[in-house]
Amino acid sequence: MEKNKGVGRQLTLWIGALIVGGILGLLGLGWLDQLMTFIATVYTRLFQLVAVPTIVLAVITTLAKFGEQKDTGRIFGHAVTYTLLTTITAAAVGLILYNIFQPGNLPASMVNQGNSAIPKDLGNESYYDHILDVIPNNILKPLLDGNVLSLLILAFAVGIALAKMPKSDRKDVLMKGILGLQDLLFLLIHALIWSLPLGILAFSAQLTAQVSAGIAAESLGKYIAVIVSGNLIQIFIILPLFLLARGLNPLHVFARMSPAVLMAFFTKSSAATLPVTMASAENRLGVSEKVSRFVLPICTTINMNGCAAFILVTSLFVMQNGGEVFSIGQMILWLFIAVIAAIGNAGVPMGCYFLTLSLMTGTGAPVGIMGIILPAYTIFDMIETAENVWSDSCVCAMTDHDIKKQ
Repeated sequence: MEKNKGVGRQLTLWIGALIVGGILGLLGLGWLDQLMTFIATVYTRLFQLVAVPTIVLAVITTLAKFGEQKDTGRIFGHAVTYTLLTTITAAAVGLILYNIFQPGNLPASMVNQGNSAIPKDLGNESYYDHILDVIPNNILKPLLDGNVLSLLILAFAVGIALAKMPKSDRKDVLMKGILGLQDLLFLLIHALIWSLPLGILAFSAQLTAQVSAGIAAESLGKYIAVIVSGNLIQIFIILPLFLLARGLNPLHVFARMSPAVLMAFFTKSSAATLPVTMASAENRLGVSEKVSRFVLPICTTINMNGCAAFILVTSLFVMQNGGEVFSIGQMILWLFIAVIAAIGNAGVPMGCYFLTLSLMTGTGAPVGIMGIILPAYTIFDMIETAENVWSDSCVCAMTDHDIKKQ
């Protein structure tokens, strides 16, 4: 009972910080906006700092115990199954809405103007290069670059190698050292979460100031309606239906995981939000550590509901403006291309935008449209990241429920 009261007070404090931050952002004071942007940047950097080692250590320690915990294989199987189902569903919702709204083509002059808005160093990288960059050629570079997918590959390799090592004093010392680092990391995470209301206040003020200044106010009508409504349907209808199908209360799960969803909305990075997601799952939702510390780092990298829908809808929209006419079969093919591409996307701000641009560069489509989309993507990115973390939370909750039931 006392724990529930503490959770309620904490949530009230976060909501209060959100409201106060919004009010501060509306004041339009230059020095205040700069201060809030500075604080928000500091919090984003701090969470990014702990996110990378959190992912690596969580996967290593879980896989290292693979031989000791017979249900690790089942945990992985459930997590991947739910990830694929939710991601494919998100893309399918986007495809259905695209055919309902049927966005029209943009004027050629507008597309040409959009070319100037695309960052010059992005259009030259193909999707082939993106995949190649995932394969690490040394240990330090992925760590320094924060390349989540590369680090996940390394963590898998080290974890499985530790699991295969014969039991010895040296293995025990190595495992104790890794587990000690993980405990130390979680102490730092709890300290960050304790001070999170200040970060939420800054994020809220920063966003409100941007919207009131018109930075995130541009729209593309039907295209934006497809993206936003698709995300909202996935968040408020599809994912709750998944939870209900497994006998879980969506309102309870959302209330417990709301700090992570809120953090994702403002940071626009599921990787940076991972420490909050793991802490919320274990301390608020009651998910077992063996599930949360294995499922959530994997989901942060491969469970990209919002990204899959964005890649599919945006690719169809861009290629349509290039004169492409799609059959139902071609649309379904692009659905699976979008799902596969989203799984390979990094959980960082604007990751979906960069990835879609790489895909479109390889097709010869009018990528100038990506420049037109860019101003509105600020809002897309926030909603999609919140959706991704909410989906991660649902996959984790369903996997934990299934494992405990078995």
